[in-house]
Formats: sequence, C-alpha cells, structure tokens
Amino acid sequence: GHYRLRLIGSKDLNAISTVKTAHTLFDSVCRSMASKTPVGFVGLGNMGNPMAKNLLKHGYPVVAYDVFPEACKEIQDSGAQITDSPADVAEKADRIITMLPSSANALEVYTGSNGILKKVKKGSLLIDSSTIDPAVSKEVAKAVEKQGAMFMDAPVSGGVGAARSGNLTFMVGGVEQEFNAAKELLTCMGANVVYCGEVGTGQAAKICNNMLLAIGMIGTAETMNLGIRLGLDPKLLAKILNMSSGRCWSSDTYNPVPGVMEGVPSANNYQGGFGTTLMAKDLGLAQDSATNTKTPTPLGSLSHQIYRVMCAKGYAQKDFSSVFQFLREDENL
Repeated sequence: GHYRLRLIGSKDLNAISTVKTAHTLFDSVCRSMASKTPVGFVGLGNMGNPMAKNLLKHGYPVVAYDVFPEACKEIQDSGAQITDSPADVAEKADRIITMLPSSANALEVYTGSNGILKKVKKGSLLIDSSTIDPAVSKEVAKAVEKQGAMFMDAPVSGGVGAARSGNLTFMVGGVEQEFNAAKELLTCMGANVVYCGEVGTGQAAKICNNMLLAIGMIGTAETMNLGIRLGLDPKLLAKILNMSSGRCWSSDTYNPVPGVMEGVPSANNYQGGFGTTLMAKDLGLAQDSATNTKTPTPLGSLSHQIYRVMCAKGYAQKDFSSVFQFLREDENL
C-alpha cells in the first residue's frame, strides 16, 4: 500500500509527464525526419527552378534532373543532388515532382527509355505540375499504376513571380486518399492547393483558367490601346478600370501597358513571365478539349489564333502580355 501511495506523489507524476513529453517529442522528430526524405524534381526551367529551390528552403533534400546542363548547375549550386536521367531520380526518391513544357516531354520523362517508370519504386508518389492534355495525364497515370506507384496531375497558376515567392495555386487531380501526401510538398511551393477530382481534372481546371486569362489579357490590351488613342492617360485609365466593372487580373495585377505598373513584364520589354508560345500551347489544349467535348468557345478559339500569329511574328519568347505591343503594331489584323 505504501508503495502505491508513493507512486502517485507529485514528483513521480512530474517524472511520468516528462517521460511522456520526451516520447511525444521523439515521435514528432521521427515524423519530421521521415517527411524530409529526398524529393525528386525533373524539369528545372523558369517555373521548375524556383519551385525546387523552395523545397530546398523548406529543408527537403532535392534530387534533380534537367535535359539542359546549365539548369542542373544552378540548382546544384543551391544544394540539390543532380542525376543523369529521370530514371536515376526515381531510383533515389519515392516522391517526385515534374515540371515540363509539353505533353510529349511528359510522356518521354515518364515512359521513355530513361524515364521515371524504368526505375520507379512501388508506392512512389509522382506529381506532374506540367500543363498538358488531360488525356495524356490519364494515360501516364495508367502506366504509373501498372508499376504499383501513384500519379497525380497538379498544374499551377501564378507564373514565375508566384513560383519564386512560393505563392502558386496548385490544381490537383488524383486519388483523394493521396491528396494530403501531395499537399505536404505542394504547400512548400504554393499558397493554395485545391483538390479537383480524379486524374485529369487538375489539367482541366488549369486549361479553363488560362483560356479566360488569354481572353482577359487581349481584352485589357484592346481597351487600354483604345483609351490611349482617345487621349486618356494610361495610368488614369487603369485606375478607373480597376475601380470599375471592367477590372480583371490582367488590368490590376499584370497590366500589359509599359509604364503603368512596376515589377511586371510590360515594365521590362516583356521579358520573363509567361511566354507567348506557352500561352499558345495552352490555348491549343483548350481547343482540343473544346472539340472533344463539342463545346463552343468562339473567344477562346480567336485568342488561340491571335497568340499563334504572334508566335509567327517574333513574339514567341516575349511575355503573353506583349499582345498590347502586337495590337499597336498590327491594328488591322
């Protein structure tokens, strides 16, 4: 009896509490260490590079690959380990993010002769943040599942600035039970991570967003050009639009007129940002999807043609807001 009474003395309770706290701390440290296992990253371009750097900033060891050696060198200098192929990335990491320019690149990186699926480990989580055809995402997902791994499409919105600051929006498609595992990594690179449904729905959301973005940017450029020709000061016009019903992201955050805003491509001869060629690609995906679903998209279709003409006339590498400059030069198109 005396022994039992002594066990519940205050000192002993404190000791028991301390042991429990130590165990809890130990468990959380173990979990934290487990979560910091290497993350693979394939595709270190304008978007992939800052995304991979944000993973490094959050303490994740990054194992990376890009077809261009100079892109690899820069991320290596930031602390990433570089491999010789996407397959080698899959050998060293069981969570991999890909950020590639097109559907063809994605197929090559996943299913090619040195692709991820050559050495992927069972149970791996593969997240593709490229903007590609939803049908290709589904095709890759099937190939990944056959190898006992999991695929999610997670395209992004926000551009290079948001990639640098970690404020991207991710639109995620895939098995819902895997969403939290994907979200843990994606929140290191984005402010918004939204579950959209099965594989392909992330791409669908992204394609729809970019079609509206293109339509809005062309509309903003036309409007600003008309106002300037009517004698309005562009800064004043932008201010009025942004407190009126015409306000949109292209007018208030990414204005296409040089001198209206700082820190946007129009203030830097349309360098950086989201290239016209990439916008033309995304609008092509939107048109393919519109055709497949028999959806009328007259403005989306016209936007696609305008950006394709721009690519043919020397604007391919300029930011897509350069449509303002294009309209100034080619009024009669």
